[in-house]
Amino acid sequence: MTLPAIEAVTTAAAPAPVGPYNQAVKAGGVLYCSGQIALDPATGAMVGGGDVEAETRQVLSNLKAVLKEAGCTPQQVVRTTVFLADLGDFAKVNALYAEVFGEGVSPARACVEVAALPKAARVEIDCIAVLG
Repeated sequence: MTLPAIEAVTTAAAPAPVGPYNQAVKAGGVLYCSGQIALDPATGAMVGGGDVEAETRQVLSNLKAVLKEAGCTPQQVVRTTVFLADLGDFAKVNALYAEVFGEGVSPARACVEVAALPKAARVEIDCIAVLG
């Protein structure tokens, strides 16, 4: 059995990883995007000052930059996971999420509340997209 080629995807338009992982990985016609939090790509600092809407805008901007680098659009995303520090933020995050992923067939999704996120983020989103 031959394994598919695996290729890292990196872009300066999204924050550098804060650990031993890539922004995304292409494998077998699929793009696996690591979770993004509201880090400014230029400075690596958190943005939003705790405002979940400002954080969500930055998270989605970061994800779109990684998708673009891989040659994808949000319409090619088939699965996302949304991690919230407070499920009470669901409606605010969902409204902004729908602006990016609400066109055409929306991705399958899980949304969970977590005890904590890196750098005290209020939201993190990862995704899987099909290439082509």
